[in-house]
Amino acid sequence: MKRIIIVMCICLAGITEIYAQYPYTLKKCLEEGLANNYSIRITRNEEQVSHNNATLANAGYLPTLDLSAGYSGSLDNTDSKNRSTGTTTGERNIYDQTLQAGLDVNWTLFDGFNISTTYKQLKELERLGETNTRITLEDFIAGLTAEYYNYVQQEIRLKNFLYAVSLSKERLRIVEERYHIGNFSRLDYQQAKVDFNADSAQYMKQQELVVTSRINLNELMAVQEVNRPLRLNDSIIIVNDALNYDELWSATLSTNAGLLRADQNTTIAQLDYRKVLSRNYPYVKLKAGYGYTLNKYETNATSRRSNWGLNGGITIGINLWDGNRRREKRNASLAIRNSQLEREQLELGLKADLSNLWQAYRNNLRLLNLERQNLVAARENHEIAKERYLLGDLSGIEMREAQKSLLDAEERILSAEYDTKICEISLLQISGKITKYLE
Repeated sequence: MKRIIIVMCICLAGITEIYAQYPYTLKKCLEEGLANNYSIRITRNEEQVSHNNATLANAGYLPTLDLSAGYSGSLDNTDSKNRSTGTTTGERNIYDQTLQAGLDVNWTLFDGFNISTTYKQLKELERLGETNTRITLEDFIAGLTAEYYNYVQQEIRLKNFLYAVSLSKERLRIVEERYHIGNFSRLDYQQAKVDFNADSAQYMKQQELVVTSRINLNELMAVQEVNRPLRLNDSIIIVNDALNYDELWSATLSTNAGLLRADQNTTIAQLDYRKVLSRNYPYVKLKAGYGYTLNKYETNATSRRSNWGLNGGITIGINLWDGNRRREKRNASLAIRNSQLEREQLELGLKADLSNLWQAYRNNLRLLNLERQNLVAARENHEIAKERYLLGDLSGIEMREAQKSLLDAEERILSAEYDTKICEISLLQISGKITKYLE
């Protein structure tokens, strides 16, 4: 039994190792997520519903065909009095039967353009379903890309904290050796130990954040084993510093999915208005059928009678007044205006968001360049401090400050890279170019 358990543990460790060794690129994560994510699958099903609804039959273009059959019977008692003789005769339990069957066709030939308008509206709703799917896809790509680079950020930060632990451990080793030979005081030794424990605790806390980010990324990809090991192909955050504001705004006006959906909502509102106006026109309806009727009589001179044949008719009419048309027309007109205002509001909001994100993007790029220069200086300063510390010309507190300056510089440059990347993702999403991450 123990051997079986050991073999299972070895197999699980091997699977974990395979997962850990297989590098996931951003494109691979996006492809897996687009295929499996539940929200996307639900949205695609809703899109399929709108596609199924956009048919001629659903709009009312096609006739309806009904097959019906029925049976009825009556059980009667009658008393008849002869006027001349005064004699009364009675009949009891007279059972008459009727059997009917028929095939009926009903077809609305013209309904004041309501049918054609309804069909156009169904097709527009189908396009709206496609747009909603596109919006869901773009939101997903932006969200997963942001989480992907957040995971990269957390992994880099973990390495930085591990480096901090190694520096503190080396410092603790030096202080401990010199403390035992009397070169350093117990205060120096205790302070070095406190700093080492603090860095170790920070490293342990960062491990938790890495696991959380990995779980979030697996969840977005709809992986059932959300805690599976995941090694990304990217170990650094590469930002795109070549974006152009005018190109982004032009792309936003032409391809932004939110604006496209607003235009489609306006079109649907206009079609609703036309459907109200269609009630001002007459309607033409055709009815035709073929029927069969069988009657059975118990007391009639005829014992049974059968009828079969064609029947048909055409109805022409117009609704002169229903009390609601004027109200519905005014409301439909207001709905068109509201949809136009919502579109204008959305465009203004997108312009404001794009401007704010562009300002943050440019500012983060400048900060990134500045922090890169600071990092070079911080590394040089740390090396100098380390040499002086080994020579005994620098106190433990001053060495700790040099170490902290280096770690802070690495943290600031990491934050600047991630913030710039988030701005880049948001700018591409607004401009409808977020799918470039799938290339």
